[in-house]
Amino acid sequence: MSRRLGSLLVPVCGLSGTTYPVGTRVAIRGHGGSVDGFVDGDWLPLAWWEFADIREDSREG
Repeated sequence: MSRRLGSLLVPVCGLSGTTYPVGTRVAIRGHGGSVDGFVDGDWLPLAWWEFADIREDSREG
């Protein structure tokens, strides 16, 4: 299964009950209207509009 890096565009609550703020980096699995997101092992069911893909060659700074 495809795995990539994303950034949250809106606050999202994980399965643990933790709410992750805008800009949180998430590991994304899957494609389509909804995907699985993970932050330190916490599962976030994400809709397409809740995150943006981060290009691997993008650099901060």
